[in-house]
Amino acid sequence: MPPHSRRTILAATAGLAAAHVLPARAQSFPDRRVTLIVPFPPGGPVDLTAREIGQKLSSYWNQPVIIENRPGADAVIGAQAVSKAAPDGYTMLVCAIHHSVHPSLKPNLPYNFLEDFLPISGAGIFPIIVCAHPSLPFQDIKGLIAHAKANPGKLSFGSAGMGGGTHLAGELFKSITGTDMLHVAHRGSAPAMASLLGNHVQLMFADGPTAVPQVEAKTVRALGISPARLPLLPDIPTMAEAGLPTFDAHSWSGIVVPKGTPADVVAKLNADVVRALKEPDTSERLLRFAAQPAPMSTEQFGAFLKAETAKWAAVIKAANIPMQQ
Repeated sequence: MPPHSRRTILAATAGLAAAHVLPARAQSFPDRRVTLIVPFPPGGPVDLTAREIGQKLSSYWNQPVIIENRPGADAVIGAQAVSKAAPDGYTMLVCAIHHSVHPSLKPNLPYNFLEDFLPISGAGIFPIIVCAHPSLPFQDIKGLIAHAKANPGKLSFGSAGMGGGTHLAGELFKSITGTDMLHVAHRGSAPAMASLLGNHVQLMFADGPTAVPQVEAKTVRALGISPARLPLLPDIPTMAEAGLPTFDAHSWSGIVVPKGTPADVVAKLNADVVRALKEPDTSERLLRFAAQPAPMSTEQFGAFLKAETAKWAAVIKAANIPMQQ
């Protein structure tokens, strides 16, 4: 056999072997424990959603899935740890809206979120509920807009902190409606809700888990919800139904892995995370803390991350929110 023919056959054989390696790797993955890093303390909606997914994945794989909470630096510490992890699928980050906001607020991030991670899937959607103190003289979003325009600068809204989802939702509302309201930052959603209950602020663009108990107790008035009606509170109209179809503000979580993770492993992770989120009992448990499952393809979640980053960059620029050092 001529040498060049032998080389051709050997190359073809090697190519066929390589083609079989990828599916085999995905079929054997995982063969040891997997870690989901949550960059927040235990007990919040992002953490609880991760635990629901982790339990399902562990049952599918017959391997332990460890939830490791690494809070700090507004969710940067956990993300940095995953960015430096081996790109093999065994370490995943449960990301959140913060990671789409950070590029516009933090000039010295130790990673590029859109470039240093690969999207797996969305995980949970946590609605924003526009809450008003019950003493205010309006009952709906149209009334809020009219009152705010008639009283520029006199209404204030509380948030869980500067640059967070509950702050930026309020800034987005101001930008869309052309209203002037004062922002009052707090150290967390619970203190912000306490200020609303005490009428120290008149409004809050609250996350679902914080708002639902107060709405049910009728201690605050719910004017609208984004992005969709919540089965727990089916009578609250969406912001689109209330007349603001371009108001799209909600908190969310998702799953990403380090750049360089093999494509077949990414595909398996996506398939199993989506499977977990589509199981009826998962939806039922997420609903208990006002969350909704958000299964997506890798392409859909990647496009979502880019759109969120661009949306909040525009809101931050319009609101003149300063960079954080």
